[in-house]
Amino acid sequence: MASQFSTVIRVVSGNFMEMFDFFLFGFYANAIAAAFFPSGDELASLMLTFMTFGAGFLMRPLGAILLGAYVDRVGRRKGLIVTLALMAMGTLLIACVPGYATIGYLAPALVLTGRLLQGFSAGVELGGVSVYLSEMATPGHKGFYVSWQSASQQVAVVVAAALGFALNQWLAPAEIAAWGWRIPFFVGCMIVPVLFVIRRSLQETAEFQARKHRPELHEIFRSMLNNWGLVICGMMLVSMTTVSFYLITVYTPTFGKSVLHLSSTDALVVTALIGISNFIWLPVMGAVSDRVGRRPLLLCFTVLTILTAYPALHWLVQSPSFGRMLEVELWLSFLYASYNGAMVVALTEVMPADVRTVGFSLAYSLATALFGGFTPAIATGLIEYSGDKSAPGWWMTLAAVCGLFATLMLYRRQERQQLHAADAA
Repeated sequence: MASQFSTVIRVVSGNFMEMFDFFLFGFYANAIAAAFFPSGDELASLMLTFMTFGAGFLMRPLGAILLGAYVDRVGRRKGLIVTLALMAMGTLLIACVPGYATIGYLAPALVLTGRLLQGFSAGVELGGVSVYLSEMATPGHKGFYVSWQSASQQVAVVVAAALGFALNQWLAPAEIAAWGWRIPFFVGCMIVPVLFVIRRSLQETAEFQARKHRPELHEIFRSMLNNWGLVICGMMLVSMTTVSFYLITVYTPTFGKSVLHLSSTDALVVTALIGISNFIWLPVMGAVSDRVGRRPLLLCFTVLTILTAYPALHWLVQSPSFGRMLEVELWLSFLYASYNGAMVVALTEVMPADVRTVGFSLAYSLATALFGGFTPAIATGLIEYSGDKSAPGWWMTLAAVCGLFATLMLYRRQERQQLHAADAA
């Protein structure tokens, strides 16, 4: 058991780094906007920053296909090392680029390049980690093991928020805006060598080693074309996860400060507590899914989200306060984590085994590119153009509708396959 726990920690360590870097960009969106996208309109600068943040997600499907094919071909271990190296390059670039005032338009161009590198890497990181965990899991505990992929992201949320809180205590707002926001990025760069050493010690999964056929790139492309409906349903399944996740973590500091007019410290404390809440609920609900099945949890929590996401945010904006924001975010955290605890392992189970990494990664990346990655920008735009501060709740509701539809379709498909197999036998 100790050996299994050690392996889980080594696998998800790089996943922590991937998410840590992504969160920093969202946490320091206002400072990054001022440094690289200055304009006379604060909203325009913030929207450009969030669009750059979202642009990284457009690279995810490409990374999912190319790096996912590499992982399914050469192995889980080697693939996870490659993704970590690419993420480190993107993070270092963002940390070191001089501001717009120093090098002009080259500054936002280089920041965009860094985000694209991060997105290309992240396209397969979550899939690679999830597949590795599912293949090393002990019988009857897949949900619990795979849930640690998402749980490691929550540690990144807490650490990033804690760093932000510390900076707010040590530095003046002007110092943070000028140069202090870069410190967490450098911290991320400093821990990369440690994570690289940790990942190099991983062993290849026994299930992959036992596989006699390793598909070529053209075979993987053919399989994805033959299973395009499965990938689209998988994308819709993930949409609920990715929208709610980025809404309650990356967007929360901006929402708390710019929309609710709470202090930066209040927003960061809420974000950290949300990360802790997610960290607790994810493995718990992953284990519950091992007992009761994936489908009941997916159906239950998509319906609950449809019924409560907008009303909860509407209640919050009527009288914004630290207490109300925490209550609402903790409720949304419970919905997200309970759904995701079952969703990630379900996605590994519905994908064909020989292209499991690329299939999972492509579905996840498409959902993140089309739904989750642009959630901060969409939330900002919805509030601005509707005048309704609780409008992001409608975006989360739409994602939950997609998740509900996908759950019904995927499990109906699975039942049909089981019936055909029984008839053939």
